[in-house]
Amino acid sequence: MVLGAAVRPDGTASPAFRLRVAHAVSLWRGGEVAAICVAGGQGAHGEAEGIVGCRLAVGMGVPPEALLAETESRNTVENLTFAARMLEGRPMVLVSSRWHLPRARLAAALLGLAVETSGPAGTMSRRRTARAVLREALAVPATVAKALRAR
Repeated sequence: MVLGAAVRPDGTASPAFRLRVAHAVSLWRGGEVAAICVAGGQGAHGEAEGIVGCRLAVGMGVPPEALLAETESRNTVENLTFAARMLEGRPMVLVSSRWHLPRARLAAALLGLAVETSGPAGTMSRRRTARAVLREALAVPATVAKALRAR
């Protein structure tokens, strides 16, 4: 399951989203996952993240029948909740940016989901990475509250 990320004003995937999808495609090509579910609803721009991510995966050679698009979620907890319903108990490997995975793993645990995680090597500067890590740390209390409400 690819956790959503921003779609740019021109309707294309942000660099972080593109990295996440490419990483999931590499897991699929390697036989580590049988299918890819891209989670994410309508953001500020373009189509739903799930649609944009699936289109990107098709462009990378993944057949449409190996893809699922979750298109209603607005945050990490909803990504997990809505996509888990679609996956009907199948094993999940969460794919996201490495700085996002600890919070995503915590949310999954609070929701009672058994998951593995995998993330691509980042390409951001140390300064931007530090900012992302700080943002993630500050987002933990809200994520915990959302996950506990969603159970």
